[in-house]
Amino acid sequence: MTCLLSRDKLITWDRLATPVLVIADEPLGRYGFPDGHPFGTDRQAAFLREFRAQGLQERTQAGASRPATEAELLRFHTPAHVALVRERSETGAGFLDTGDTPAPRGIFEAASQVVGASLEAAAALMDGRAARAFVPIAGLHHATREHAAGFCVFNDIGVVIETLRARGLTRIAYLDIDVHHGDGVYYAYEDDPAVIFADVHEDGRYLYPGTGAADETGSGAARGTKLNLPLAPGSTDAQFDVAWRQALDHVARQEPQFIILQCGADSVGGDPLAHLQLTARCHARAAQDLCRLADRLGHGRLLGLGGGGYNRDNLAAAWTGVARAMAES
Repeated sequence: MTCLLSRDKLITWDRLATPVLVIADEPLGRYGFPDGHPFGTDRQAAFLREFRAQGLQERTQAGASRPATEAELLRFHTPAHVALVRERSETGAGFLDTGDTPAPRGIFEAASQVVGASLEAAAALMDGRAARAFVPIAGLHHATREHAAGFCVFNDIGVVIETLRARGLTRIAYLDIDVHHGDGVYYAYEDDPAVIFADVHEDGRYLYPGTGAADETGSGAARGTKLNLPLAPGSTDAQFDVAWRQALDHVARQEPQFIILQCGADSVGGDPLAHLQLTARCHARAAQDLCRLADRLGHGRLLGLGGGGYNRDNLAAAWTGVARAMAES
């Protein structure tokens, strides 16, 4: 049993008695795009089928998503971006970026639900109501403060980070194993030493968004708090294991008070949008290692966010591996 300090009070956390929270309800599953878009609204259902087939609903606790308020969105995003999403969501016309992210009717509400779900999960961890938390339709790491990008309308990660900082946390770790570099998070916090960043991804010379080179290690006071580990196309579990150990050691040295894992399944072999050849074992290993680290640091806080992944079988296997690792930790 461990005592955790929140901004308001000491709370008592017993890892063995506190549930693993999974937020995957119908309102959250509405986030996605129509007409055969890779990020379709069937992704959550693919995860839930495998999750239930493995009986994981009996080993975890279901949580409810909610829409983020405009004030919450503005913790990270500019008023102009929030207003643009709202406007185009009402008309259902055009794109929110240069052509990857459509603006179907209702996208403002669906994207706000993603942010609200991640905030609910983070609050449950901070308040001691959950030992770990996983949100499959979340981890929208390409959106910047000013605009949407790469299927990501709002950056729920950024809103969570700003919310945690408002609660008094000064060392927040973000690890990303999505095949695409988490550019929306990296550049938002490139010069901020409070955000510890580690990202294992396919080399940006071959893949969107073209960023995340190994020499991008942060700037100013934050130099050295960021770690980018690009992998060559075709890399397998063996190459991932080497990079992951570096990422884990980098984060552990800085003793974060809260850990976020963006566990995009598009790094698993067979994804239609990328070229790595990992297995879902990597995702389970990452979650297991971070559970152990969080326990060793004495707070237990690990928030898993699904991220990308466009082969439905792959995302089901990878995300259930994460949920199972959390339940078994």
